[in-house]
Amino acid sequence: MPFVNIKITNEGVTSEKKAEVIAGVTRLLQQVLGKNPATTVVIIEEVPTDNWGIGGESVTARRKRGA
Repeated sequence: MPFVNIKITNEGVTSEKKAEVIAGVTRLLQQVLGKNPATTVVIIEEVPTDNWGIGGESVTARRKRGA
């Protein structure tokens, strides 16, 4: 039973787009690894940009300075 955990920043991704990602990842695991879609679990976690750091600073700070 594949378990896929996707983390993204919480910046307005629609429910429809998340559904596309879930379906696409499920399809990919079926096509590439032969995994059963009925037992494939995909979780999308949305993380606030204050809680996501890159290069020693938060994504919020990076976005404010245009990085």
